[in-house]
Amino acid sequence: MKADIHPNYRDVVFYDTSSEFKFLTKSTIETNETIVWEDGNEYPVYKIEVSSQSHPFYTGKKMMLDTAGRVEKFNRRYAQKK
Repeated sequence: MKADIHPNYRDVVFYDTSSEFKFLTKSTIETNETIVWEDGNEYPVYKIEVSSQSHPFYTGKKMMLDTAGRVEKFNRRYAQKK
């Protein structure tokens, strides 16, 4: 096997910014931010916009997520010129 070709597989906290939900799992994702977890250890954190706690399919609630202004961008791009 070749040395130094595999990514760093480590514990990472994924943080759902829309529902304030956090979960700890293993991942190879690279991030510079860290957070102190419930066990007192410091882990890298990766911020996400949608998780099972905020996605309408899993929650059964209709939630409008327009975090990047997608609707306004679409309307500006395809608006009828008068």
